[in-house]
Amino acid sequence: MSDHGIEFPAFRLHVVPAVLALASPSWQRDVWLQPEEFEDLDYVVNVLFDDFCNADDPGPWLGKSLRTEEEVTLMRELGTVYSAVQESVGRRAPDEAYLDAAEWDIVITIAARLAQVMVTNDLQAAAVLHEQRQRS
Repeated sequence: MSDHGIEFPAFRLHVVPAVLALASPSWQRDVWLQPEEFEDLDYVVNVLFDDFCNADDPGPWLGKSLRTEEEVTLMRELGTVYSAVQESVGRRAPDEAYLDAAEWDIVITIAARLAQVMVTNDLQAAAVLHEQRQRS
């Protein structure tokens, strides 16, 4: 897949960790369910749906915070499955209700695939940049 680059690298610095958090059930239970922690599900959802991407319609974020069409496709899938869980448990349900929802495993699975793709793409971009600097 073609790497479209990143216009807003600072945005990606928020998106990748948010996706990683959605891919990690242990992180979710160890961090999100602790009231003294900064990060919770609401924070992750704001990053992925409101602030640095739009998981419901990620296409416009290609080349801004998403590198490839594959990332766009997986982000859209993540948005769809998250929205289904949200509809099932209720928008105002506590984080624990989301984590206990039967469909939450699907969110984790898609987030894990997206995290793998995003991290791989970032490592490949870093390698290309390193090679370019070595030739200079």
